[in-house]
Amino acid sequence: MKSAYVIVGILCLFLGLSYYLGYTPLAIGVLFFCLSLVSYFYYAKDKKAAISGSWRVPENTLHLLSLCGGWPGALLAQQRLRHKTKKPSFRLMFWFAVLVNVGGLAWLHTMDGERLFRSALNSAGDLCRQYISSEEFLSAILFVIEFR
Repeated sequence: MKSAYVIVGILCLFLGLSYYLGYTPLAIGVLFFCLSLVSYFYYAKDKKAAISGSWRVPENTLHLLSLCGGWPGALLAQQRLRHKTKKPSFRLMFWFAVLVNVGGLAWLHTMDGERLFRSALNSAGDLCRQYISSEEFLSAILFVIEFR
């Protein structure tokens, strides 16, 4: 089995367990999933552009997506598409972004991180209640951002 699948599987297990135990809301897993899809798309777009010789996706864009949580999709794209796997400076920045992202995720599981995160999400929930009039839409958003 390829290492990228193992790493992404461990992250999925961790996110699922974290949600189940009430440490993080569903929004964290949804964020990782959506950003991973976007990252995979951008890697595929860049690979196609590299082959055809057309405009490329800036490396900073790929790194920013990884830093924000799209690194699982980027890692799978690197392995499946065989793209961005040779350049040492790119690989170093990619793994640095992964480390910072995972460090931030781990920090959310500390007392200070959890307190700040819960406060931010409670404020977001209050804003949603104030400005969203559709009950169905509001309940869907609150389901995603509230803790178990």
